[in-house]
Amino acid sequence: MVKHIVLYTLKEGVDKDEAVKLIASVLEPLVGKIPGLLHLEIRRAFQGVDYALYSEFESREALTVYADHPLHQEAKGHFFHLLDSRTAADYVL
Repeated sequence: MVKHIVLYTLKEGVDKDEAVKLIASVLEPLVGKIPGLLHLEIRRAFQGVDYALYSEFESREALTVYADHPLHQEAKGHFFHLLDSRTAADYVL
């Protein structure tokens, strides 16, 4: 199993609570639609960054499939313009 964690900051002037709701609404439903994506959640962060994405994948290959999957790419189109920065970390259990 691979755990994938991403920490994001949003651009200045973006309504952060609304942005996090939007991002969760387009990414969380991908579970069950993209092979190997077992769990995904988006939560507003309270220290250092604006929100965190936590997800679990069957394997490293499944994470790669997710990254390039058309449904993931379409979902990113709804919010990618709101992002200022991101930092990701992946690890294997």
